[in-house]
This record gives sequence, C-alpha cells and structure tokens, in this order.
Amino acid sequence: MGRTYVVEETIGQYLSDLSSKSKPYVTGLLIGQSSPQRDYVIRAVRTPPKEMLKEDGVSPSKLLTVDEEWITTHASQVSRMLPGGLSVLGIFIVATPELSKESQSALRKLIFSVEKSLAKRRLWKPDEEEVSDRAALQICSATKKVVCRTYDVQDPKSSAKPADWKYQSALSASWLALDCTVNVNIHIPLLATSPNHDLEKNTRNGLNRWSKQIEDSVFLINGQMKDGNTELLEGQKKFRGNTQSSIQFSDVKVLTQLSQGSSCRSTATVQVCSGSINLRGAVKCRAYVHNNKPKVKEAVQALKRDIINTLSDRCEILFEDLIMNEGPQKKNFEREYHVLPQRLFVPVTGSSVMLSDYKFGDESAGEIQERFVEMLDQSVQAEDIHVAEETHTVAICPVSDSTDDTQLTQLTKATLLLKLQQNMGVVIAAVVAVFASVLSFNYFSD
Repeated sequence: MGRTYVVEETIGQYLSDLSSKSKPYVTGLLIGQSSPQRDYVIRAVRTPPKEMLKEDGVSPSKLLTVDEEWITTHASQVSRMLPGGLSVLGIFIVATPELSKESQSALRKLIFSVEKSLAKRRLWKPDEEEVSDRAALQICSATKKVVCRTYDVQDPKSSAKPADWKYQSALSASWLALDCTVNVNIHIPLLATSPNHDLEKNTRNGLNRWSKQIEDSVFLINGQMKDGNTELLEGQKKFRGNTQSSIQFSDVKVLTQLSQGSSCRSTATVQVCSGSINLRGAVKCRAYVHNNKPKVKEAVQALKRDIINTLSDRCEILFEDLIMNEGPQKKNFEREYHVLPQRLFVPVTGSSVMLSDYKFGDESAGEIQERFVEMLDQSVQAEDIHVAEETHTVAICPVSDSTDDTQLTQLTKATLLLKLQQNMGVVIAAVVAVFASVLSFNYFSD
C-alpha cells in the first residue's frame, strides 16, 4: 500500500492552468506536511523561469535540458519561506504526451538533488521514524491524467512506488498554530589556531552546537508540560469551521536546560582565541500542524525546527547580502552594526496558514511582493504583510585610527555580534571585517 497525499482542491486548478500555457513542460514544488499516516499538500509552486528564457520567449523542448541547479536553488529559497511544520514534499512536472517517458526519470533525479541540497542546510537530523518518501507527480498537459509515485530519499537505489493523490476542499483551513518568542544568547569562540577563518562556517558550527540545546529544551504549551504521545488538543475545546478565523493558536514557552542531567558531566577547557561571535536577541517563531489528532511531540518537533531554521536562515541571508552589496574587493576597517533581516508573515488566500519571509530595513513592500510572486507564484497585498519583529536605530562604532594597514593585514578572523536592544524583537549583527582579494572576515585580537 503506497502513501496517500491529501491535496488542497485549489491545487488541481492551479496545475490545470499550468498545463494550458502551451509549454512542453513546467516543473515545480509540492509544499505541505508529512505525517505517519498521510501527507498533506497545501501548495504547488511552479519553478520561476530564468531571465534568459523570459527575454527570448524560448522554452526548451526536451527534459534533458531541465536545469537541475536552478530548480534546486528555487527549492532552497522556498524552504526559507516555510514556517515550522511545512516542507518541500516533492516535485511535479506538467508535460506533453511526447515527454511522458522522460518525465519520471527527470523527476527522480530532481527529487534526490533537491533533498541533498536541503539536507546540507539543516542543523537538525531527521528522526528514525520520520517519513523519507518524496512525491513525484506527473501531469499530462493534454489528457490531464495525474500519476503520483514516491521515492525513498534515504535509499539512493530506491525505485518508484505508487501513491494515491486525493483532492479535498478547504484542506488549508484545518491547521493549528504554535507561537513562541525565543531569547538567543550564543557565544562562539574563534580559536587562534584554527586553520579556517571563514566567518560563515564558524557561525554555522556555533549554531550547530546551539541547535542541540534547543533539541533538549523543555516546551510548555499554554503553560503546561505535556506528554509527547498525548493529543495536542486534549482537554481543549476544538473550533469548527473552514474559515481563517477557525485557527487555534497555542502559546509556547521554551526552557533551555543547563545540563542533560546528573549523569552528564562537562569538562572545562582553556583555549586560546583570537575573537568571538556573539549572537544575542529575540526571534519570533511559528509552526503549523494539521488538525487531524496531532500529537504533542509532532507539534513540538515542528516548532523546534522553526526556531533552529529561522536563526540559521537569517545568518545565511546576511552573509549573502554582504557579499552581494559590499563585494569581495571592499576594504572596510570599521565596526558596523548590521541588522539581521526581520521576520514577516503573509497569509495564504483561503487558508489559516501564513507563509514566512525576511526583510532588511531598507527593503520596500514592493520588493517583498515581487519576491512572493517570483518564489511562490503568489500575489500579496502590501497591507497583508505582517512584520513580526520591530527594529530600532543601529549604532556604528568606528575602529580606532591607530590601527595601521600592517596590523590589519595580520588580522585573520572577525567578530560577528548579534545584539538585542531594549524592547526589540530583531537580532542585530556587528561585524568587524577586512576584505582581501577574496571575501574574508578578520577580527581584532583580544
């Protein structure tokens, strides 16, 4: 018996519209939530066309020309915009009958490529009992016939297994939300003897250690600590209805444990460090679980992953922005406070689920709207963009003029400081950087 995919009814119309655009094929992502019994698909998002193809009005006629890197990059960008509990469940392709034989092999290749890319970015490991099947959905643009199969991404030799694809109305309205604000205070020492001076890598290593603390934290749901195997809604009045107002929110408090128990001992070590990275702040986190008798452990796991992902993604976005806007040749001898992107949420039409994104302070609503159209093929009204965190003025502290060029060239690492100001829900980064022929972040030794 194969897996069952319960699919939002409006997706059927979306896929049908794609099949009528007179293109040999269109690829895209399936977004939703996995559960042991079935998967829920609430969004299908077509792969954005590349600029070259937009300008020339050309569409490749063979699946051999599928741009694997472009589709994988799109999947990585979209995954950042998904709150906890939602993920990329598979790949779809709408193709002409002539390309039907090529479609399945192309889908298999894309599924494993996307999963490999997404797994590299994760700071958490999937549970042993976690679903590892991914959907390969094939739609004939002429007959509208739908064929759904799955591949086990944990098995490189996995063969296709049949799966059921069932549409259901108002599926997107049946979700529960969990909200929390997490205070972050992470200190990452940079060893003087470290052979690798890459700031992004050091930050990721530090976040990896912090993620294990989040995994071991205690989660209080509406002020109560609940057994993981109990139902999330046990003892609560369940709202009924298929409107956005029917969504139920749970307030969650996160208690980080200082130790793993009396059986665990820690050993203090002394290390020579040339600098450090300090991440301090408060981040807004959210996760969704489907309203079909979800268990507490499923909801907590979804929220844990959102906490870890949102901080990791913001750091990635900051580094990408520094590279793009300042360039590898820039010389910068000042200590600057960079605001990490704020988190925002945007509602999905006809759904109780809100998608996520991040914005820098100088980004306009128009830029955010364009990104949603490009990445998620969704139009967004400016008034529907809800920024979850506030920001304040950021100070810029210049480095003392007594530091000469010789000293600066000897600096081999940098300090990235993410600091929270009073009443502030966004993390701020202060970077002391030296840019050489290739982008590098150097720090001032203690």
